[in-house]
Amino acid sequence: MATDPSARPAFYAARRGGWRDWWTLLHPPYTAWHLSYVVIGACLAPVVFVSRLVATLLAFFLAVGIAAHALDELHGRPLRTRIGSGALIAAAVVGLAGALALGVVGVARLGWVLVPFIVVGPLLVVAYNAELFGGVVHSDLGFALAWGGFPVLTAYVAEAGTLRLAGVLGALGAVALSSAQRSLSTPARALRRRVRAADTVVTMEDGTTHALGVRALLAPLERALRAMSWGVVVLAAALAVARLT
Repeated sequence: MATDPSARPAFYAARRGGWRDWWTLLHPPYTAWHLSYVVIGACLAPVVFVSRLVATLLAFFLAVGIAAHALDELHGRPLRTRIGSGALIAAAVVGLAGALALGVVGVARLGWVLVPFIVVGPLLVVAYNAELFGGVVHSDLGFALAWGGFPVLTAYVAEAGTLRLAGVLGALGAVALSSAQRSLSTPARALRRRVRAADTVVTMEDGTTHALGVRALLAPLERALRAMSWGVVVLAAALAVARLT
């Protein structure tokens, strides 16, 4: 079964052109998913300061939602947007600069405990998308640590001013979820963006056969990704409601 060459490069991608390209660039469900780890990390802290949580969310939105995705689109145009290279570079620079500025404000108010996080964060964004250090960061484990565990740890420390077992355990849970995300999204991206046709035949024990094309192979992967993205967001919302109301 052949794929439509004009098919969307991601299940959340909008029609190409104008503001819709910027919407697609944000990877909305994935950005919300990883911002949810910020909320989870903050809500695991003994006391939740709303101002710190909002600032941490904004910093990660700028660094991951905008800068990281802009750099990713520069590298091979996987989302097939029409956004110019200059605009993507500007978005990446502004996003990282904004995140760093918020980090500096956090250091001024909370202390030097945040310094390692505002150094490592931008480094992860650039190293992952530019595939620096031999691509060691641009790997399944690198993705899980950078986009799963790191937001939880950062948000926890931003609230608590230190790191305790609850924050570490929360980060490990996020690493596991992000690893599962990567295991699903990697083959899903390949099927959408690089596979022209698939002709897989499954033979059952009773001898009956079922033909599976690209859509049949893709559907369960993307259903799982949709469900997980919504699930993590709702879990984060539930924790925020429980801690802040």
